[in-house]
Amino acid sequence: MRITQRVKRILDNYESDNPGTKGNLARILGHGKLGGTGKLVILPVDQGFEHGPARSFAPNPPAYDPHYHFQLAIDAGLSAYAAPLGMIEAGADSFAGQIPTILKLNSSNSLATTKDQAVTGSVADALRLGCAAIGFTIYPGSEYAFEQMEELRELAEEAKSAGLAVVVWSYPRGPELDKAAETAVDICAYAAHMAALLGAHIIKVKPPTAVVSLPAAKKVYEAQRIDIATLQARVAHVVQACFNGRRIVVFSGGEAKDSVEAIYEEVRGLRDGGANGSIIGRNTFQRPREEAMTMLGRIIDIYKGERNGEREG
Repeated sequence: MRITQRVKRILDNYESDNPGTKGNLARILGHGKLGGTGKLVILPVDQGFEHGPARSFAPNPPAYDPHYHFQLAIDAGLSAYAAPLGMIEAGADSFAGQIPTILKLNSSNSLATTKDQAVTGSVADALRLGCAAIGFTIYPGSEYAFEQMEELRELAEEAKSAGLAVVVWSYPRGPELDKAAETAVDICAYAAHMAALLGAHIIKVKPPTAVVSLPAAKKVYEAQRIDIATLQARVAHVVQACFNGRRIVVFSGGEAKDSVEAIYEEVRGLRDGGANGSIIGRNTFQRPREEAMTMLGRIIDIYKGERNGEREG
């Protein structure tokens, strides 16, 4: 694997990390059709935990099989595949070395009544399975946010000492946040910044809306005339909140969308705002395989700055 100058510049931003961790970041940044570009498209399949098997996989029954997701990520030329322990164990031998994997170490479920997640895997599991990174979710705004941050601190310290990268899902949720606030631009930027402060190498947040939720923040956004008019501007603001672009920031695909054009338009906004890429699950694996392959290929082309084989203007 050749390290491009663009990837080297990204790795240089992680000044405290050992060669093992940087090597695993390089594995992810160098893999697949976007390898070497500094852009990423990652397939996450933790929805079985979060939403249940039927809600996650019944729209496309082959997706009940963990091997389906490994093969989809490999054939589509994606950067990495992220999943909980059981999913990765179910294909770890068959697909060893074929794609970087990210072991999701905590999960929630739709039967729970609290905004919390259980730790369901370990750094030792990630090493045993040959993963490049661990993944962990925090819920800024939750009553359990401080406990989650403390769990993350311990796991991240262990992972980094073992040469693994750390990916943090930072999803604002809690009793003081309504649905609009969870994706408000000020709160998304705040959540992303918290993940950076907690030592994440790769930060995952949701695409921000033009809502400014916190009254104290609204005064600053208005006084400083922070541009939030377009998705591109809002994404640029979130990237700025992650140490002025010194951390890798990827954005979730969110709930399944009926229109693929809406997905492509969103990806263009992410790309133009300086996002490092997308981590997109249900919008791919809930579609028939060939449709998902076509869609992922188009998303990759957009991040390359191409459409239908031509450069976009």
